[in-house]
Amino acid sequence: MSDAPDLRQSRWTVKRISILVIFIALSAVGSLIKIPSVVGAVALDSCPGFFSALAFGYLEGAIVIAIGHLLSAVIVGFPMTIPIHLGAATCMAIIAVVFRFISIKLAIGKRGIVGLVVAVIVGTLLNSFGGGLMALPLGGWGLYIALIPSLLVASAVNTAIAAIAFFSIRDSKLLR
Repeated sequence: MSDAPDLRQSRWTVKRISILVIFIALSAVGSLIKIPSVVGAVALDSCPGFFSALAFGYLEGAIVIAIGHLLSAVIVGFPMTIPIHLGAATCMAIIAVVFRFISIKLAIGKRGIVGLVVAVIVGTLLNSFGGGLMALPLGGWGLYIALIPSLLVASAVNTAIAAIAFFSIRDSKLLR
């Protein structure tokens, strides 16, 4: 008898890893679409992460969104330092989990539109006002207030696109 784990029962299938890689690549593309901000790291990198959270699961969304944020930050040279960007990536991963949780728990009716709308609102507010708090150690309240408008726009666009895309294909065979 071997002590090696049975790979057939692993959740880390080739399909799952391939999906993660594809959505991380989409995050890399989104990280090139910048929203004007005082730090330059605000972009459309988190949309694939929010979509992955809705379509594939909590862990998938958290991984994609965290790596997406780090890709966006590395492109502009980690303007708020590597530790702060690592904290921001962790914060975004948690927000992706909350985003999925809300969309599932408030999925009223077959269509689930209420849950998605509430998830977009909460995700936008958490990502902008909550995630912006990561800037406090570096620039204080001045930097935080300066970041809010761009974070609010980017968060709204990222979460809305993810929710609309998911809603459009939620019943298709693409997600099975």
